[in-house]
Amino acid sequence: MHDGARPSADPDSSRRLVGLLGRVDGLLSRLSDAEFAWAEWLSAVAPEHRSSARNLVHYWAIRQLDLRELQAALAVFGLSSLGRSESHVQATLSAVRSAIAAIVGGGWQPPAPSAVSVQEGPEILGRHTVELLGPEPPHRPTRIMVTLPSEAATDAGLVGGLVHRGMNIARINCAHDDPQAWRAMTHHVREAAAGAGETCLVAMDLAGPKLRTGPLEPGPRVIKLRPRRNARGQVVSPARAWLTSAEDPVRPPHAGMAVITVPGRWLTHRSAGDALALRDARGSRRRLVLEAVDEPAVGGFVITARQTTYLETGTVLGADGGGEPAEVGPLPETEQSLVLRAGDLLQLTRDCSPAPVAGPQPIPRIGCTLPEAFDHARPGDAVHFDDGKIGGRVLSVEQDALTVRIDHPAQGEAHLKAGKGINMPDTDLPISAVTDRDVADLSAVVELADLVDMSFVRTPADVERLLGELDRLGGDHLGVVLKIENRRAFEHLPQLLLTAMRRPRVGVMIARGDLAVECGYERMAELQEEILWLCEAAHLPVIWATQVLERLAKTGLPSRAEISDAAMSERAECVMLNKGPYLNDAVTLLDDIMRRMAEHYYKKNALLRPLRSWSAARPERPDDDAGGALGPAP
Repeated sequence: MHDGARPSADPDSSRRLVGLLGRVDGLLSRLSDAEFAWAEWLSAVAPEHRSSARNLVHYWAIRQLDLRELQAALAVFGLSSLGRSESHVQATLSAVRSAIAAIVGGGWQPPAPSAVSVQEGPEILGRHTVELLGPEPPHRPTRIMVTLPSEAATDAGLVGGLVHRGMNIARINCAHDDPQAWRAMTHHVREAAAGAGETCLVAMDLAGPKLRTGPLEPGPRVIKLRPRRNARGQVVSPARAWLTSAEDPVRPPHAGMAVITVPGRWLTHRSAGDALALRDARGSRRRLVLEAVDEPAVGGFVITARQTTYLETGTVLGADGGGEPAEVGPLPETEQSLVLRAGDLLQLTRDCSPAPVAGPQPIPRIGCTLPEAFDHARPGDAVHFDDGKIGGRVLSVEQDALTVRIDHPAQGEAHLKAGKGINMPDTDLPISAVTDRDVADLSAVVELADLVDMSFVRTPADVERLLGELDRLGGDHLGVVLKIENRRAFEHLPQLLLTAMRRPRVGVMIARGDLAVECGYERMAELQEEILWLCEAAHLPVIWATQVLERLAKTGLPSRAEISDAAMSERAECVMLNKGPYLNDAVTLLDDIMRRMAEHYYKKNALLRPLRSWSAARPERPDDDAGGALGPAP
């Protein structure tokens, strides 16, 4: 081929390109049809979301088709395969059309104007993220949200430590504690952020209509102290508990320690090294030893036991050297559970009085906190308990009871406790996501929060009701986050987003726990991907939630799988951690992972930064004695 000459046309390629041009034109025409179909929804969104809403319905329109063959055909010619078009659908299709037309000889014509340009899409999403979730933290674009434990109401240092380690949003779960505690938590967050010169927002999570198991009859008021032993039965470390004054109890020095109270006057006569003699609940002779903590005047002692000891309310403790003994004060009632196996029957009852655990009963029963379940469940409907740990199907329906045949776990046994979640994905429950309790809690939310998280949303009417209640309370300044945690919400996600987009500050939380139970764990990976894509099309930020670094937060040691999960979460705009004894470690590690992953990915796009890990490597000859080509990082 001579310089300056154009290559001869390949008739087969030309024919395929003309076909591709027609197919892309067909997709572009679908965008206009979609805008017409969704016109009523589009007209209701806030002006600042109008172009984003159009892009959302454009994305909805093309994803009604199977585009895989078209993607492959475009890639053959080096054209965009549409795989990264979420935030600018019309602009991508128009650019591809112009490129095809130029290749077939029509000359380059600038793409037609679009709802959102290729450059604008990420910019709009970034702007909406800042407006909802606060400014971008240094060194990472992803925010970290942390669920505050109840202790955050009384421990300002706990909150300050979380802010210092990288918490950007503090989440308060309104299903727990009360407005007084929420007010104290919020005060600690604001004070810690101001002291650190950082921004830390407050999100308050409405409880919503959560289905839960009713109470069970409590067990005896007994605490079991059991030392840790090795494989030979030798004591490796004694059991420990916290002995403190009944009149003025002091928190234990370590989280999770059992607390035992005795009369304060008796306690003042005790010293480190004292031994206490007793007969435990089984009548066994036992001996407890008192240990001092770091400071002498902390209001208690750590007691140690080298033998398994059952303490109960009223157990008499005798001290070394004689003197009056003391009785153990009231201990918490033991939490009991129903033991279930595959094939067992379980009755869910409208009656939520404490259900018996021991004693003869033909079918074990437990209450269900949502009366509507009994009016709308049908035989064959699936029922899941405790985040899917136990499952079955409705066998029969009565006015005040559902009989469920347990089929999961298929082997072994499982324990069902009071207050555990119930999911009924096959049952159409006509309930509002905004409960009377939520309406009462909204007064405190409007006063304290920057964001309100809406739990168990199902329909656009749910969103409309929340927006109406916020308007009534003067809460139109609050950002609104829709928690997607049930099948119906996922199936109606476009409608939910367009309804919420009537407000300027909107986002979505992927509540992966309940969503996985409702839709099946095997579908969880694809569901979270599809939610991320649809929200990117709407230019709305996403919070990736549930079980992120959960093992680390609870035990201090992460699993390899949850490290990978945390790295994948970088594609969302915010990642949420739940509480646990090692929450500080989880925040620190997540901050480190987010910083590293920010250099490699933006959404689905791999960022081709230099791979410095191999910069010192050199090609090795086949006969080279070197062990490998991976050189040290500079």
